[in-house]
Amino acid sequence: VQLQACGGGLVQAGDSLRLSCAASGGTFSSNTVGWFRQYPGKEREFVARISRIGGTTVYADSVKGRFTISRVDVENTVYLQMNSLKPEDTAVYYCAATQKLVRLWIPGAYEYWGQGTLVTVSS
Repeated sequence: VQLQACGGGLVQAGDSLRLSCAASGGTFSSNTVGWFRQYPGKEREFVARISRIGGTTVYADSVKGRFTISRVDVENTVYLQMNSLKPEDTAVYYCAATQKLVRLWIPGAYEYWGQGTLVTVSS
């Protein structure tokens, strides 16, 4: 499965962005899909995920209530709607997919990764 993430950009605090993650060479329907972000010099951190079964969503506390992850399997696409953006949301965002069922908050649980897309939020 190849993943293509896009939708990043430069916005002001309080604005919204929607990131997209499109799959090719396979389908998302059999995978849990997650979004991670990475600050310079830091490890990737979990942002949100949506399960392959039932579409259950889980969010990091730092984005809960502001970000929404969703999937449209017929489009082979997962979205991350980001509202009320803060300067501390500035990072490179990555989407990832896995068929594993445990420890889905760590990057190592994911088998497929897209390239990052940069989100910059100015104050």
